[in-house]
Amino acid sequence: MAHRKLDATIGELTRRGLSAVSAGLRRLASPYCAICRAEHGDPVCPGCLQDFLDPGCTRCLVCGARLTVVSPVARCGRCLADAPAFDRTIVLGDYAPPLDGMVTALKSGARLDLARVFGDLLAERIGRHASIDCLLAVPLAVHRQRQRGFNQSMEIARPIARRLRLPLPRRTLVRMRAGPPQQSLPLAARRGNVRGAFGLSRLLPARRAAVVDDVMTSGATLDEVARVLKRAGVDQVVNLIVARTE
Repeated sequence: MAHRKLDATIGELTRRGLSAVSAGLRRLASPYCAICRAEHGDPVCPGCLQDFLDPGCTRCLVCGARLTVVSPVARCGRCLADAPAFDRTIVLGDYAPPLDGMVTALKSGARLDLARVFGDLLAERIGRHASIDCLLAVPLAVHRQRQRGFNQSMEIARPIARRLRLPLPRRTLVRMRAGPPQQSLPLAARRGNVRGAFGLSRLLPARRAAVVDDVMTSGATLDEVARVLKRAGVDQVVNLIVARTE
């Protein structure tokens, strides 16, 4: 009897030990947070998610701008006074450290691994907030894409499409003409700069489309894209944005 109890005790201790070792190995093998690089997180740790990408941040439902007070209509004054063509905007965070540096590293440093981070995080947000039929990436001007070698919006959209099993048609939303970069223009001139800049190369069989872009400032580019999509028969347009400027 004593031997059986001893064997059972040893067996239980062995199982606990193996479980602890297994948990430790899983922790060691898990990736580190893409932001702080100190804590484990895939793609970011809970602390950085709360500090820099807070999903509970109060934002305008339509354009994603921060709201200083909680509004019963969840819309900013600008969207109430002059509603854009798009219907909703989902934002990861503000264009401020560390997110602004990560966006710059993706665009200027070809850190394509960060596109996966952004895409995975946006896929998680979409799952809770919107129902969509297809994804579209805001296209770059041809010469800019040749210089950079890739379109950062398309790279962000790829992991979203994979995770949510959504179609991501390429070369359907196209840039019809190039103009000065939006960030080089005053806010008042941005809407005119993108007027007529986008078009569709083929029929888009979708009723609820999501448009992916890295940064949103005035919203003029996304507003023009949404106008093009709605003229083609899309009922609802949702923006998926990495960083929103104030």
